[in-house]
Amino acid sequence: MSQSLTSDSQVQDTAHSGVHESGHELLATELLPRTNATLTIRVIKSFEFRTQKSLVFKGLNLEMETVGNLKARCENAIATTSGFKPYRNVKFDTLKLYTQAHGHKKTTNLIINLDHEDWILDDPEATLASIGAENETELSFFNREAYEKFKLHPEVKWD
Repeated sequence: MSQSLTSDSQVQDTAHSGVHESGHELLATELLPRTNATLTIRVIKSFEFRTQKSLVFKGLNLEMETVGNLKARCENAIATTSGFKPYRNVKFDTLKLYTQAHGHKKTTNLIINLDHEDWILDDPEATLASIGAENETELSFFNREAYEKFKLHPEVKWD
């Protein structure tokens, strides 16, 4: 192929074979372009008890989807999905990058990334691509006040 390594069409062309033109197995971040990505959102009810449930959104265009739109998608899923009924009493208001596929920005905390305050997504107009999201990125969705309290005393009450 004569296309650049970052071309969406090249990724789509090679995704069928599972092998990149350079011969390596395709990584999850290479399998789908930013215009058709899968994101996992860790909806955190309790930091102390490590209570969280995941939402998976497929087919997202990260170049068009904003932080504000993603929050609205999450809120709608929590309000309408039966498995999230116990989560409806929490005011979810903050998104934060948790991790990206293949070793980028990993954390050792099982519930939330307590480092890197700059990974909190405060700008509702920012596109997900502009904040560095790519296919298989994981984000956390939580109540900011509860997060700040947990950071002061990060004690886990259930192990």
